[in-house]
Amino acid sequence: MNLLFSIVLAVHILAALAVIGLVLMQHGKGADMGAAFGSGASGSLFGATGSANFLSRTTAILAAVFFATSLTLAFMASNQPKTTGSVMQEPVKSQPSQAAVETPAAPVGADSKAKDVPK
Repeated sequence: MNLLFSIVLAVHILAALAVIGLVLMQHGKGADMGAAFGSGASGSLFGATGSANFLSRTTAILAAVFFATSLTLAFMASNQPKTTGSVMQEPVKSQPSQAAVETPAAPVGADSKAKDVPK
């Protein structure tokens, strides 16, 4: 199960990096808006874009792979057995340290309020 989790995690990371790279390489739809209005091609700016090119298809496929691996990793993580129960089920095994048991001495002086504290 641990090997399968590692493989799915590696595919997930590679798909994420590939999606980032492909999105950065794509040309935006509104990138040439300034040139389109001046050249008289403003009708084709917001019109049909035609069939999807290789980059957008690959991005869509990798986004689906990323989504599937995300769901798979979440499912695998939620089905792992819990290794320990409650903290309250185990007895306390440590003893208090010697430094915590000793109380520090009160400062001695005229303005000390140690006299007011009952013993």
